[in-house]
Amino acid sequence: MEQKETFCVLVSPLDWGLGHATRCIPIIKELDIQGIRVLIAASGPSRMLLKQEFPHLEFLGIPGYQIRYGPGILLKWALILRIPSILKQIKREHAWLAACYEQYKIDAVISDNRYGLYHGKLFCVYITHQLFIQSGWGINKVSGWRLSVGGLIDRKILKWNYKFISKFSECWVPDQDGYISFAGKLSHPPFPPPVPLKYIGILSRFRPTEERVKKNSLLILISGPEPHRTLWENILFSQLEASTGKAIVVRGLPGGYEPVPFLREGVEIFNHLPSDKLNELLITSEFIIARSGYSTIMDLLQLKRNAILIPTPGQTEQEYLSRWLHEKKWMYTISQKNFCLNKALNEFIKAEWILPELKYSLLREQIGGFLRMLANKQDSGLEKK
Repeated sequence: MEQKETFCVLVSPLDWGLGHATRCIPIIKELDIQGIRVLIAASGPSRMLLKQEFPHLEFLGIPGYQIRYGPGILLKWALILRIPSILKQIKREHAWLAACYEQYKIDAVISDNRYGLYHGKLFCVYITHQLFIQSGWGINKVSGWRLSVGGLIDRKILKWNYKFISKFSECWVPDQDGYISFAGKLSHPPFPPPVPLKYIGILSRFRPTEERVKKNSLLILISGPEPHRTLWENILFSQLEASTGKAIVVRGLPGGYEPVPFLREGVEIFNHLPSDKLNELLITSEFIIARSGYSTIMDLLQLKRNAILIPTPGQTEQEYLSRWLHEKKWMYTISQKNFCLNKALNEFIKAEWILPELKYSLLREQIGGFLRMLANKQDSGLEKK
């Protein structure tokens, strides 16, 4: 049996918003640089975004979850009602991988929050920052543990989460171990999962530059699944129309098919921007308003930018993250219900914000170890032959 010229690695992000796809970009880039054959399995807007970033790579169609969040507090109950269909989808994507394994000669899988992408004959990595998923019933404060009915629910969810993660070979957490953590309790659970756990540091497609001149007043990033993306956009547009300042709005619609509305002079609106242009705007804008999605937070920290974060109503992960970062004085947060553009900007200006000194990225070292492991596994297989 001859040794393969290169490895084939399947990378697949979850399709709940664009954040899972954007944080896979540096992983795909590093694999591509290393000469690895990368297959990308994505659906919906995530697929569109990654195709724009990697037009030269091969894409596979994979069924999407197509989750739509309910309004406000109903979100928790809407997700609970969707559990049976989510479990069916996990089984479907597991069967999908089994069918693709031989056809595409896959050597390994890197799955960003897709529980079903594991295979007994492959080295499968699961990426998540949510080891300790928050139900919203257990912890009312960022610090401290309260053993209550809600606390028991959170513990139950933790064990359920680990049941799926245990089917993978490794778990990579895009965060730093220790006190300077971006995700707090989400990535630092009471006890670890039953597979090797590796903190790989920040994952961001953006890079800091020497540019320091603020060329733009306000940058607004709209993101997230429907219907909340559109609800939030409508709130912002109505307030921008009544304001007088200049602003740039990026709507988080990478397909490019939606018509771009006109609000007034001084407000530029884009459905989507390529990474290099968005990188520049994040550095050169005086103020930034965005959802408190974890990938957005990592992008901001990567570029050493404070921002105004507005969590998606009822999305417990974003609500926890925004409180966690506000208490650490890294970011400012306010609820969507109480959002007032002028007031938020004034409060942000008055406050004193800090940012941590981050360690250098561990991604290159992690990918290097991952590829060495694959080489050793292949050599071991050849010896057995």
